[in-house]
Amino acid sequence: MGAVKINTPLNDEVIKTLNIGMEVYLSGIVYTARDAAHKKLLELIDKNEQLPFDIQGSVIYYVGPSPAKPGQPIGAAGPTTSYRMDPFVPAMFEAGMKGMIGKGQRSQQVIDYISKYTGVYFGATGGAAALLAKSVKAAEVIAFPELGAEAIRKLEVQDMPLIVINDCYGKDLYQQGRSKWAIK
Repeated sequence: MGAVKINTPLNDEVIKTLNIGMEVYLSGIVYTARDAAHKKLLELIDKNEQLPFDIQGSVIYYVGPSPAKPGQPIGAAGPTTSYRMDPFVPAMFEAGMKGMIGKGQRSQQVIDYISKYTGVYFGATGGAAALLAKSVKAAEVIAFPELGAEAIRKLEVQDMPLIVINDCYGKDLYQQGRSKWAIK
């Protein structure tokens, strides 16, 4: 099975074609958000206020990039550990988010929400921050600049290399890998 190319915003039709273990090259608009930004987004959601971006079909990248070098849109942009965002996932899916990018395993609650809302969780290779940054063609802080590296950025990405870790069918690549290699 070869890699597939997909574009944001994501929709159910595209997401239903994705299965765990698939290589994906993602292009389009991706938004960055980590813990502090998620807290602020949830405050806006709770108050029924407008979010700083269109969350419908959006993909959120859990990253706090380093400053850009001259002539580059972004510095190193490697994924952060995703489980720290798990408490925010239900509200984000309910608001319209469709995908997440990070590293590491997700809770069963997140996996259940991915299925319920026809979403997807992509893994980005930890330790490959410079490589991932090469897929970022433009970057702009769009909300919460006071958060520094954790401000929300709008990224234009082209062929960002990802792996489907959790698909909308409730499957988990980490669990499958453990099962495959477990001593019986």
